[in-house]
Amino acid sequence: MHQVSWIYVTFTAVTAAGVLLQAFVLLGMLFALKSALGRLDQVSKLAEEHVVPTLVSARSMIEEIAPKIKTAVQNVVDASQQVLEVSHKLKDQSAQVGETLDDLLKKTEVQVERVDEMVTGTLNTVAHATATLQHAVITPVRQIGALLNGLRAGLDVLRGRDREAHAAADGDHFV
Repeated sequence: MHQVSWIYVTFTAVTAAGVLLQAFVLLGMLFALKSALGRLDQVSKLAEEHVVPTLVSARSMIEEIAPKIKTAVQNVVDASQQVLEVSHKLKDQSAQVGETLDDLLKKTEVQVERVDEMVTGTLNTVAHATATLQHAVITPVRQIGALLNGLRAGLDVLRGRDREAHAAADGDHFV
């Protein structure tokens, strides 16, 4: 009878150590999650600070340029109606309008490339942060699951349960 109580005391001590270890693991997961969320918050703030103003300035620039382009097109139509009288002036104005449109297109393409790079960089950073967060959460969860399976197997052995019954109960989870 004395030996049985010693086994219970030992089992209780091992169980308490396991619960304490689990508490530390969960506390570590909490700190890792807080850190990852803090980094994700910083990334989103940087995106708000840089991408949104760039998009606003690009939109305002497009809104400013659109009437100028419409005016330039109207000038070309008006000039084409007076072709017989001012053919030489029309050629000069057409060349100027073409240069202006080319210049505007080049500037617009540069702005679009900038915005694309910024958005791509932000999305890559968010994807990296998400992958880091998933890794930080999934790995400890798997370890805890393995620890619990080990404890269950240990309890089954201490209870005298048959190994084949335990293996059958595990099914696909048997390692």
